[in-house]
Amino acid sequence: MRVALDTNVLVYAEGYGDSKRCQRARSLLDALPVESAVISAQCLGELYRVLHGKGGMERAHAVDRVLRWAEIFTIADSSSQAFLLALEQVRSHRLQVWAALIACMASVSQCRLLVTENFSGASTLAGVRIAKPFTGEGFDNAIITALR
Repeated sequence: MRVALDTNVLVYAEGYGDSKRCQRARSLLDALPVESAVISAQCLGELYRVLHGKGGMERAHAVDRVLRWAEIFTIADSSSQAFLLALEQVRSHRLQVWAALIACMASVSQCRLLVTENFSGASTLAGVRIAKPFTGEGFDNAIITALR
C-alpha cells in the first residue's frame, strides 16, 4: 500500500511541536516501509518554510534537512490532474486549496492513505483514506503493521 505523508508529519519528526507528537511522528516513520511512502514536492517546500522561517534554522541547514527527506522517500509532483481534482474538492468540501492539493496528489499517485493532522471530520478525500496519528482519528497501529 502506498502512503502519502503530509508536511506536519515531517515537521514533528524534525522536532518542532510538542514531545508527544514529535515522538509519534518518529515512531510512525520508523515503522513505515520506505518504499511505500510518498511526499509531495509541495510538502517539501512547506517543510523548508517551517524549518527556516518559523524554526529559524539557517538556510543551508534547512535545505540539507529537506534534501535528506527527499532522498529517503519518493517525491510526487503536484500535476495538473491533481490540481484540477483539488479545485473540485475545494468546491465540494470548502477546503483550503493547498491542503486539497496534497490529498489529490496522493490520489493521483495511487496512495490509499494520507497521514496528516488536517481535514477535520473527513475520513476520505478524493478516494484516499485520511489517517490522523496525532489524534487517533482513522489511524491505528494495524495500518502500520499491514504496511510491513
